[in-house]
Amino acid sequence: MSILGWIVVGLIAGGLARWVTGTPSSGCLLTIVVGVAGALIGGVLWGLATGDQTALDEFDLGSIGVAFLGSVVLLLVLQALQPSRRRRH
Repeated sequence: MSILGWIVVGLIAGGLARWVTGTPSSGCLLTIVVGVAGALIGGVLWGLATGDQTALDEFDLGSIGVAFLGSVVLLLVLQALQPSRRRRH
């Protein structure tokens, strides 16, 4: 996949993952970074689960799905690692 393909997949996957997890938007560049990092995470997890190492070789719905799932995992882990923000009464 070309660099432009990675950017498009990252933007789509990162945006969908932010919407699903309720993570506030921080701009297009950070959304692309979340999506590309999620694609790498999703690709590794997909490869471990299925033995298929070609999940992100092409620009298709499958690669967006793998990137989306990896992005959701990434955002949920980041949310879990953040200190809780509780109001004091």
